[in-house]
Amino acid sequence: MGISRSTMLRATAAVLLALGVAACDQGGAGDRAEVRLRFFFWGGDKRVELTQKVLDLYHRRHPEVTFDVAAQPNSGYFDTLADRIDSGDAPDLFQIDDNYLTEFAQRDYLLDLGPYVADNRIDLTQVSNGLVRYGRVGSAQVGVAAAENTAALVYDKTLLDRLGVPAPANGMDYPQYLAWAAQISEKSAGTVAGTMDPSADYKAFWLWLRSQDKEFYAGPALGFTEADVTAWFTLWRDARAEGITPAAPVVHEANAGDATKQLVVTGKAATSFMWSNQLPEMQQKTKSELGIAAYPGGEDAAWARASMYWSGYRDTAHADVVADVIDFLVNDAEAAEILGTERGLAPNLRNRRALEISLTDPIMKASIAYTNEMSTRYGKAPLPPPKGHGAIRAALVKAAEAAQSETLTPALAAAQFVTEANAALK
Repeated sequence: MGISRSTMLRATAAVLLALGVAACDQGGAGDRAEVRLRFFFWGGDKRVELTQKVLDLYHRRHPEVTFDVAAQPNSGYFDTLADRIDSGDAPDLFQIDDNYLTEFAQRDYLLDLGPYVADNRIDLTQVSNGLVRYGRVGSAQVGVAAAENTAALVYDKTLLDRLGVPAPANGMDYPQYLAWAAQISEKSAGTVAGTMDPSADYKAFWLWLRSQDKEFYAGPALGFTEADVTAWFTLWRDARAEGITPAAPVVHEANAGDATKQLVVTGKAATSFMWSNQLPEMQQKTKSELGIAAYPGGEDAAWARASMYWSGYRDTAHADVVADVIDFLVNDAEAAEILGTERGLAPNLRNRRALEISLTDPIMKASIAYTNEMSTRYGKAPLPPPKGHGAIRAALVKAAEAAQSETLTPALAAAQFVTEANAALK
C-alpha cells in the first residue's frame, strides 16, 4: 500500500520529536529525558476541566511531556501574560485572541509557527484557508486557530412565538431589521425592547462597516471616518427614541459582553448581538428557547474568525514539542470530542463534522449548523487587528455609552472616539 506524503511527514515528525526530547529540544541545551511545558490560558471552570483532560490525554500518549498548567479569568489575562514574558517566566504555549495577536507579535513575543505548517508538522489541511490566514502577522504564522466562531444575532424564540412575530431573516438590512424589532416593542406594549443597542460593540460596528464596503482598519490606521461613527451612533439614538431599544441604563448592563448578562437572557430585549459559540452558555441562563440568525446587513460582511489562537513563546526551549502539542489540539479527533464547542467550533473540519453528528444537544447543534451555513457566505477575512485594538474597543464603549446616555451628541461622541482611537494606534 502507498504511504501519503502527509503520513510520512507526520511519522517523521513523531520520530524527530522523540529524538529531540531524548537529546536536546530546539533551543535547549544538554540531554533531556523529559520536557515540561508551561501552559497558560483564560477561561472558567468548565474550560479548565476540559483543557486539563486533553493535556492528560497528550501526556498518556507522550509520557515524557508534562504540563505546568495555569489559568485565570479573561479580565487581566493579557497583562498577566505580558508580565510573565517580560519577567522571564514566559509560558511555552498559551491562548491568545485577535485583540492582542498583532501587538504581541510586534513585541517579538510569539514563535513563528510557519516552518511547522510548511512541512506539515502542524497540519492545517483540514482548516479553512481564511482561518489559517487570520493567524498571520506579516509573513509569520504566529497563531493557529483553537476554534472558529462568527457573529450571531441571538433571539428569544419563545417570546417571538408568543407575540406572533416571525424569526429575524438572514440578509435583512438595518432599516428592515429595525422595522422588524419595532413589532416586538409594540406587541409587548413596551415591556420587552425589540433589540439590544449594539453601538458599543466593536464587532457590530465592524460588520456594519463591511456591509458598506469599508473596514475597521486600513493597515495600521483606522478604516472609517468620524462621519461613519456619527451615523452609527445616530442610527441607535433614533431607534432608542422610538422605543425599539431599551433605555441607556439597561443597555449598559450588557455592554461588557458577559453572555450571562445579555438582554435576551435577562428578558429585557428580544435580541442580542453575540458570537455563535456563546449560544449554549446563554441558553443555560434562560428558560426561553433561543434561536440564532445573521447580523443585519450583508452576510458576506462576516468572515472566518478564530475565537482564539494557540501561540508559542518565541524563545521557548521546546519549540518542536510546542508545535506538536498545537497539532494535537487542532487535529486529534479524541481531543476535539473532549473540548466540544467550549472555545468555539473545532477548526479541523473533519472533526467538526464528526462532532456535529455525535451531538444530541439541540442548541450546540444549532450553533454548529449556523456557523457552517455562514461559512458558505463569508467575505474575505481582514488582517488581524493592529496594536492598540484593545484600547480602541474600550474607547468605543466609552463613547457609545456617552451617546446612549445623551451626555454627548452622536457627533461629539464620534469625535471623542476617533481621537482616542487614533492615539491608541500611535
